[in-house]
Amino acid sequence: MSRNDKHNYYLNIAQVVLERGTCLRRNYGSIIVKNDEIIATGYTGSARGRENCVDNKFCLREKMKIEHGKQYELCKSVHSEANAIISASRRDMIGSTLYLVGVDKKTGEIIENACSCFMCKRLIINAGISVSIVRNTKIFYKTIEVKDWIENEDF
Repeated sequence: MSRNDKHNYYLNIAQVVLERGTCLRRNYGSIIVKNDEIIATGYTGSARGRENCVDNKFCLREKMKIEHGKQYELCKSVHSEANAIISASRRDMIGSTLYLVGVDKKTGEIIENACSCFMCKRLIINAGISVSIVRNTKIFYKTIEVKDWIENEDF
């Protein structure tokens, strides 16, 4: 039996975290790691105390036929990256790594080429996170240097 590499170990944990998600479309799990220690976790879900799509049994954006990546302001969910960042102190996040996994709720498949939205990228930058590692398949992942988002202003 072979041992998982460290990145897949953390990505596996992020994938378990996403199982708490309340989105009917896509659920994401994030963990923030620094010095080989998990600092915070987050999943896609409604703001604390608010009704969520799983309980309501419908997604407003889906009902309105809004395509993926558009009009997030109509979504009830707080993104997993934001929830993880909210749960940690900035001083602990400086120089850390964020691990992100997304799963399509209808198919159960890992979302290949997932990436943080523009709002979450800004939060990641301001939190001081250095690297984002995103799962593409059960084994493969991509590594993103956050400084590239700053230097290239790709959003």
